[in-house]
Amino acid sequence: FNESLQQAAVYFKALSHPARLAIINYLIETGSCITGDITDELPLSRTTVSQHLQELKDCNLIQGTVEGVKVNYCINAIGLEDIIAILKDITSKLEQSKSCKC
Repeated sequence: FNESLQQAAVYFKALSHPARLAIINYLIETGSCITGDITDELPLSRTTVSQHLQELKDCNLIQGTVEGVKVNYCINAIGLEDIIAILKDITSKLEQSKSCKC
């Protein structure tokens, strides 16, 4: 598979869990970096949230910077823009295929 399809699969795998989608939504809604504990916003343990944050960070959908014992998390707009571009490409191909009479 080409690099584009492999990257799309990484993004979609990361977005395939509702907790990760909730984290993404929360970070977008706040509109700024979060220094506080995201576990206050989700019905999950701190360890579970940390694992989900790491998954999102590994595929560049969020960014995190360490300040002492705290980590600041925010959306990585470039990663989300990549997903939008992938979906636009799929959508344009879908539009082209609508003429198929299968």
